[in-house]
Amino acid sequence: MTVRLRFAPSPTGFLHVGGVRTAIYNYLYARSKSGKFLLRIEDTDIERSKKEWIDVILDGLKWLKIEWDEDIVFQSERIDIYKEYAEKLVREGKAYYCFCSEEELEEERKIQKLEKKPIKYSRKCLKRKKEEIEKFLKEGKEKTIRFYIPEGETKFNDLIHGEIVFKNEEIEDFIILRSDGTPTYNFACVIDDNYMGITHVIRGDDHIPNTPKQILLYNALGFKIPEFAHLPMILGPDRKKLSKRHGATSVLEYKEEGFLPEALFNFLALLGWSPGEDREIISREEMIKIFDIKDCRKSASIFDRNKLLWLNSEYIKRKDLDELVDISLEFLRKEKWWKREFEKDRSYLKKVIELTRERAKVLKDIPYLIEYFYIDEFGYDIEGVERYFGNPKVFEGLEEIKSEFEKLSEWNEKII
Repeated sequence: MTVRLRFAPSPTGFLHVGGVRTAIYNYLYARSKSGKFLLRIEDTDIERSKKEWIDVILDGLKWLKIEWDEDIVFQSERIDIYKEYAEKLVREGKAYYCFCSEEELEEERKIQKLEKKPIKYSRKCLKRKKEEIEKFLKEGKEKTIRFYIPEGETKFNDLIHGEIVFKNEEIEDFIILRSDGTPTYNFACVIDDNYMGITHVIRGDDHIPNTPKQILLYNALGFKIPEFAHLPMILGPDRKKLSKRHGATSVLEYKEEGFLPEALFNFLALLGWSPGEDREIISREEMIKIFDIKDCRKSASIFDRNKLLWLNSEYIKRKDLDELVDISLEFLRKEKWWKREFEKDRSYLKKVIELTRERAKVLKDIPYLIEYFYIDEFGYDIEGVERYFGNPKVFEGLEEIKSEFEKLSEWNEKII
């Protein structure tokens, strides 16, 4: 059996580090098993899905060199297929039409709250007579399609967490097709994973409550159930949910800031998985050889930006010099003081960058680090002058150093 995995983002916002880590693990597992890594865009939310977000997702994956196999699957192009499967389940008695309005459902929930009962759909429409249903259909009354939850329990063996069991009575008859004809997440996900031949589903553990619903759908549709692995969350240094202030920004912002894609890939791959021996720097090629989803931790990982900066600085030190010069030029050209004529003497630029790369944490640092090799006039920090040169004794020391420098016959490293 060929292993087939997928990354399935929704184009309703930027591609953040949590999503990228999920993509990386799917990619690594697929490559480690000589399988296929596929990409699906879950764009059935017509109001929130935008073309520019799709571009952001694709650009982010390309920058990180997470290459997918086969054509991209767009859910928005498969709406008729979801409708067909939903109607099939209705005919087989595994789903039913629900004509309840949002107001009726809200009233039902209020009563359940007051009576301190579990908040779940009452199956009011399941109890409707056939004649009433046909009448509503003929009138074109607005409806959704709900999946009928059978009795019993649903369990699965998670590749990270082990066996997980859900009681079916705790799951309500959820909607699989909205009134506008678009599918809900769980329904479209199951149909597409089957269509794409997905064998393993690796995703965040916030999806664990979705898994029993999906397994029930797999069984109802007669599809083969894939294996599941749910990744623990990534937390900020304060052990709270990762937010924008922690680093949950668009992956392309890391590119703009001057992080190397291989450094970010390395960093995110180690947020929940370890190659052993406390190794921090490991190439993509080696990861592919040794990666196994079963080696992932069950506990949450901490996003440490300082560690990312350190790792990026290490990659900058090890980067091929010509490549480093080329990508540094992208940042140098944004500086007002930089002139295109400086690029004519590439050998000088290479020497300058070679000399300063040790101090760079991100590529954005390089213009600042090399500026004094090209510019004679500098501004200065007035507060710094007052703080350091306010004491007259400082000048005595500087005068002494100056007089020693003036005695030098040659100006080279050894003599200085």
